[in-house]
Amino acid sequence: MLSMLGNYEEIAAMILFGIGFTVLLLDKNMIKKIIGFSMTDSAVYLFLAAKGFIRGRKAPIVVDGVTEMGAYIIPIPAGLVLTGIVVSVACSAVMLALTVRLYRRYHTLDIDKITRLARKEEK
Repeated sequence: MLSMLGNYEEIAAMILFGIGFTVLLLDKNMIKKIIGFSMTDSAVYLFLAAKGFIRGRKAPIVVDGVTEMGAYIIPIPAGLVLTGIVVSVACSAVMLALTVRLYRRYHTLDIDKITRLARKEEK
């Protein structure tokens, strides 16, 4: 338990992921589901960034001729986080656009009501 006390970033990422995943699974409002999805994304990015950071090391930019690997942090998690942020922004934009279209058609954001109304239209 004492070793977990120094890992604030990982603990915050787990709590954020749990809250976002719970909202994503249990809430019926589509906007809240999109917010839950964004929270889980942010939690994963926070966890990756925390794992890629090594205290006492610098960004992987060669300065003053220091070329040994032990002087720099690992750049791969930062690259994954940046790529993931771009992808999640695009996914969020598509989800929000679809939500606006569904609201204009069915005048509700409740997934159950939208499903019922869509099934009535099929018949």
